[in-house]
Amino acid sequence: MGREVQLRPKANVSSYIHFLLDYRNKFMEQKPNTHLGFKEFSRKCSEKWRSISKHEKAKYEALAKLDKARYQEEMMNYPGRKKKRKRDPGAPRRPPSSFLLFCQDHYAQLKWENPNWSVVQVAKASGKMWSAMTAYDKQPYEQRAAFLRAKYQEELGIYRKARKKSLQRSAKNRRRRFKETVRRN
Repeated sequence: MGREVQLRPKANVSSYIHFLLDYRNKFMEQKPNTHLGFKEFSRKCSEKWRSISKHEKAKYEALAKLDKARYQEEMMNYPGRKKKRKRDPGAPRRPPSSFLLFCQDHYAQLKWENPNWSVVQVAKASGKMWSAMTAYDKQPYEQRAAFLRAKYQEELGIYRKARKKSLQRSAKNRRRRFKETVRRN
């Protein structure tokens, strides 16, 4: 038959959510025929959460810690977890786009003119400036980006050739070692 599919573990829940579920069950027991909308019920829950003592909150925080530990343990045993591929430090880095080159040139100036701006605000201003520029004004950045892209492609070709050779060499060494172990036995 087909192989069994293991479902992803249920995510851990915060202390407030544990409180909310508990409060909902108590509310349903006390007033079974009463129906509250989500907005009203959420408001009541948040008021109640703010009013309860630290001792009562500690009970829900302990439940949340247990739930987090359960989730982490289940995720360790979950086969569907994908591992992030590590970047080869010897590989060439992708070149910046023409817009990013523009941002690099103008970031310091914008930050100096507006010292209280966040990075997001500076990025938005850069985007507006870039949009307002004509194609003629953008040309130096696009030329620089094209030059960096060509340089990147060249470096990438060299890197791939070198990597292919090293992989072939390591495969050849593995085959040789395997043959030697077979001969010994």
